[in-house]
Amino acid sequence: MFIKSQKRRGFSLIEMLIGTAIGSILITTIATLSLYSGKSLAAIWNYADLNQSSRHALDTMTRDIRQVRQLIDFQPDLLTFEDSDGQPLYFLYNPATKRLRRIKGTTSEILLTDCEFLSFAIFQRNPIGGTYDQHPTASPSTCKLVQVSWVCSRKILGTPHNTESVQTAKIVIRKQ
Repeated sequence: MFIKSQKRRGFSLIEMLIGTAIGSILITTIATLSLYSGKSLAAIWNYADLNQSSRHALDTMTRDIRQVRQLIDFQPDLLTFEDSDGQPLYFLYNPATKRLRRIKGTTSEILLTDCEFLSFAIFQRNPIGGTYDQHPTASPSTCKLVQVSWVCSRKILGTPHNTESVQTAKIVIRKQ
């Protein structure tokens, strides 16, 4: 009687190692792409949120400054205006808290958070010949134009990201 040898089916050790190596490379690639995509999505959301906050702050400041009667006091981090109703209106930047506040009467509104840098400057309305710049002024009583500049940033996974380019605007006081 003749006994047939049975072939055993299965993976050899070499085939198993090659399969494991290919699987590991594939899983590592998918994990890396997922992590990168998640971080990119968070960065895009962060930038969009920073942009929206900056637009809101600039819109509020522009609306208010255009309607004031005059600038009463000026400091690089504080503007004090006489509003159209005769009440004082303040825009105050606190570098310790990295916040810009709008204060009128008993109402205080935070316009910007995570603000790394903010600066106010004051100018006369008349331009310097041959340029788009205005003459600077040292006195609040001759101020017709206010410039505001800031940089905001936030952290993603503990590191600063999405530092916006400097937002700068010149706002004319219309009632002067």
